[in-house]
Amino acid sequence: MTLNKNEVSLSWFERATRVIPGGVNSPARSFRAVGGDPPVVMARGFGPYFEDVDGNIYIDYLAAFGPLILGHRHPDVVAQIKGYVDNGTVWGTPATKEIELAETLVKDIRGLDQVRFTSTGTEAVMSAIRLARAFTGRPLVIKFEGAYHGHSDGMLVKAGSGASTVGTQDSWGVPPGVVKDVVSLPYNDLAILEDTLAKIGDQVACVLAEPIVGNMGIVPPRPGYLERMKELTHESGSLLIFDEVITAYRFHYGSAASWLGVIPDLYALGKAIGGGLPQGAYGGRYDVMQYVSPLGGMFQAGTLAGNPLSAVAGLATLDVLRREQPYDRMDRQAGVLADNILQMAREYGHAITINRVGSAFTVFFQENPVYDFTTAQRSDAQVFGKFHRLMLEQGIYLAPSRFEAWFVSAVHSAHDIERTLEACRASFRRLSPS
Repeated sequence: MTLNKNEVSLSWFERATRVIPGGVNSPARSFRAVGGDPPVVMARGFGPYFEDVDGNIYIDYLAAFGPLILGHRHPDVVAQIKGYVDNGTVWGTPATKEIELAETLVKDIRGLDQVRFTSTGTEAVMSAIRLARAFTGRPLVIKFEGAYHGHSDGMLVKAGSGASTVGTQDSWGVPPGVVKDVVSLPYNDLAILEDTLAKIGDQVACVLAEPIVGNMGIVPPRPGYLERMKELTHESGSLLIFDEVITAYRFHYGSAASWLGVIPDLYALGKAIGGGLPQGAYGGRYDVMQYVSPLGGMFQAGTLAGNPLSAVAGLATLDVLRREQPYDRMDRQAGVLADNILQMAREYGHAITINRVGSAFTVFFQENPVYDFTTAQRSDAQVFGKFHRLMLEQGIYLAPSRFEAWFVSAVHSAHDIERTLEACRASFRRLSPS
């Protein structure tokens, strides 16, 4: 497949650089980590595809970093948005659709007794942490190296995803007073977690984790790791928070926690529950949620929180997922991709490791297993950058970071998978060390 020139895209990006720092509204959209070329400027998305401003078509495995499980502009979701928008877009009052979405989430997700909406996943995590501190009366937060939990100050301590991709694990502007209250540990290492909680557990408000890590690449928990994490957290009198902004509804209909059989005290949610519109949420145990204002003294607010349009899009998305249950098909297609990519890489002499959970996987350009951030960082950034550019030239859009996932959606076809594998073979051939 030959793409058109990208002259129009270049023109738009030049305009962007004059009015937006770096030309992007998130560093995760920059191509600096994959060689520094200007990023592609998109005009529209449809199904599993992007079309850029030059008319080039790409198979999309970015899925907006996860939420577009149904692909772009799914007809049911679009119809519900169009049918509701004449009622208004934001009210600043209680609305029927936010209540319906809350009822749906509470019904779907084990351990979610009550839920409060925010506009983003960043706000959801930030609010869940504040709530844990209010409930326990303790200051410290334990998180895990390479896990990205949004861009609130404390969560940028040894963060993954975009923060690591641009080479700043600890962002400028984060006060030392914030950093001292965040303890960042290696993921999948029970001994260190046990030792840390034994020493400072009486000061820990919460342990915050992605049940399946998605922001240092896909990294699943080792057997028994989450179960013991919950035991240790509760033994210390702390709360367990699962950041399921990426994982909820991605691997099955509901939370990854229920899929894995480990239920936290609090959840942070986002992405899929907004159906492609801005949406976040946090919630969990009833007794803990009673600390949230106006019932309790833990303050959190937002003019756009519970936005009716976002709730409508989220309800429509969850309705399709509940009816169609596309998860087995997505899992099989991701498996075909991952298995064949691994075989092709070996055929052309490239050492890679692939971590896959269901419909999401990461290709690490290194030979050894990846189970934490240290091992993820061994993935060859230079080789990944070349691979990314070769795939883009053939109309395959991947996240511009070695720490991100490929997301297979419910609308990728067998033909899309076949075309992607053809592009992979051509890319490995051109990368071949021989």
